[in-house]
Amino acid sequence: MPSLLEERTEPGLNPRQQASARATHVSSYVTRLGRVGRGLLGVVILALVWEFVPRLGLVNSYFLPPLHTVLAAWWDLAKSGELERNLRASVLRSGIGFAIAIATAIPTGVAIAWYRPVREVLTPPLEVFRNTAALALLPVFTLILGIGESSKIAIIIYACFFPILLSTITGVATVDPQLLRSAKVLGLSPSATFRKVVFPAAVPTIFTGIRISGAAAILVLIAAELVGATAGLGFLINYTEQNFLIPQMYAAILTTTLLGLAVSYGLVLLERRFSRWRPV
Repeated sequence: MPSLLEERTEPGLNPRQQASARATHVSSYVTRLGRVGRGLLGVVILALVWEFVPRLGLVNSYFLPPLHTVLAAWWDLAKSGELERNLRASVLRSGIGFAIAIATAIPTGVAIAWYRPVREVLTPPLEVFRNTAALALLPVFTLILGIGESSKIAIIIYACFFPILLSTITGVATVDPQLLRSAKVLGLSPSATFRKVVFPAAVPTIFTGIRISGAAAILVLIAAELVGATAGLGFLINYTEQNFLIPQMYAAILTTTLLGLAVSYGLVLLERRFSRWRPV
């Protein structure tokens, strides 16, 4: 398999064009490497600050242990299986709530943007709920659904629903009119126009809301797990804090951060997969 820097020939190109294409490819590769390198440098600087600020006595090392102490605690939690058990519980809850929010918000947003009667009926009540913070309703969900899994999944659905809904409405309602006129000239039916023109054009905007909701699913879940949970990263953070297991508490917080990053980058890759028609 040729390396990324080896010469690549394209059929139909003369030597000058091939040289230009090769130079462009190498330049793009070097640019990507530089971008990744700068990102890694930022992470290394942050890690060094975390490691040496407690050591130098700038903060109390009991309340902010050095990074190597936190990583050692993280490894102990991983070896004992405690980290996996709580991580699995959080991922399951957030995954179910996030999936249900996507499955309900996108069709609802499409209906609101595409059909005026639906928009006129649903917009007022949705505006009421949209302006009510999810965590403010956590006691309500707990009272109605109890302290089990149902209330936690319900609060995730609520928190994730509205960013996806609004991005779907915006994406569908702001499709380039020229695309719609072209579809009409080609004789596409309304359903074909939506399937082949409107929805693909709205996908990037919809994914903006999905990415926002992906982060919200983790954040709201952690808050929900602080109350009445027996497993989950939020429960682990609360348990370790109450028992003064400070390194383990930071290890759980770090795991939450890594989970959020994994969700964010995973959604970025998924967006690229569904938006391959867009110029890079």
